[in-house]
Amino acid sequence: MVEWQLTIDSNHPSRLVRFWAPVLDYEVQPPPEGFETWRAWYVSVGVPADEFGPDNDGTDPIFDPTGAGPKIWFQIVPEPKSGKNRLHLDIDVGGGRAVPLEGRARRVEARVAELLEAGGSVYRRYPADFEVVEDVDRYAVVMGDPEGNEFCVA
Repeated sequence: MVEWQLTIDSNHPSRLVRFWAPVLDYEVQPPPEGFETWRAWYVSVGVPADEFGPDNDGTDPIFDPTGAGPKIWFQIVPEPKSGKNRLHLDIDVGGGRAVPLEGRARRVEARVAELLEAGGSVYRRYPADFEVVEDVDRYAVVMGDPEGNEFCVA
C-alpha cells in the first residue's frame, strides 16, 4: 500500500486550512505531541520564524477524521499562485443524476453561498456562462478559494 498526501502550495496556509477543513468535512491536524502549536514545532525543527509571516500560525495540515480521504498539507511558499490549476477538487453536493437538475442546482447554489461567506469566489457557472448544449443535465460552479485555487461545486 502506498501512503500519500495532497500538498497544496500556499502563501497563507492557516487561512486555507480554515477554508478547506469545513468544505471537505475534515479536521485540523493537531500539532505533534509536546507542542502547543504547529509554529512551535516548526521552529523546534529549524524552520526560521520569519518564514511564517504575520498572519500564519503554522497550522497547515488537515485530515479526514473517517480515514477515507488523504491528508492535505498546505505548504507555505513565497510566490503567489500564477496560472490555471493543473489539478482541482470537485465538491459534489448536488446528489447526482437521480436528483432533478433544478434540485441539484439549488443544492449547489446553497453550498456556493456558504463558500462565498467563507472567502471563496465564483469564477463561472455551467451551463450559464458557457454556450449551452441541448439537453444539458449538469449544473456546476467553478470557484476559487481565498488564494485563487480553482475547484468545482456540482
